[in-house]
Amino acid sequence: MMAEMTYKLINRCVVTGMFVLLSLAFGACGRHHADSTETATEPPIAESSPKPTPRTQFERDLQYVRNGQYTYVWIFARKDGKPLDKDDGDYLRKNAPQVVDWVTTDEGKKVIGGTNFDLAQGNLELLKKRFVVEDYSNK
Repeated sequence: MMAEMTYKLINRCVVTGMFVLLSLAFGACGRHHADSTETATEPPIAESSPKPTPRTQFERDLQYVRNGQYTYVWIFARKDGKPLDKDDGDYLRKNAPQVVDWVTTDEGKKVIGGTNFDLAQGNLELLKKRFVVEDYSNK
């Protein structure tokens, strides 16, 4: 009786061991095949070319606002070309309250605004009376 129990225990260990070895062998083959398939159809991530760094401060500031994923990007500058002052900033915030991000650039001569609201539906015409306004939404 003891010999029969020992035989069953050894038999179970051998069967379990074979199952584990076969599982590992098939698992390793499946992974290797999946890896070779992925590299054949998809280029490695490391080989993707990085986006070029914007060269000017204006381009960097514009990229910063664009990274905010805004639908509309507007550039405002004084008509006389002088730097924007506190009154200009107050006027912009008062008449374009929908703008979420304001970034001053070009040595204070321009301000970039990012929003998901179309200013043409708001006070854009009023803003155009005081500022040079450029729509950079799709540029």
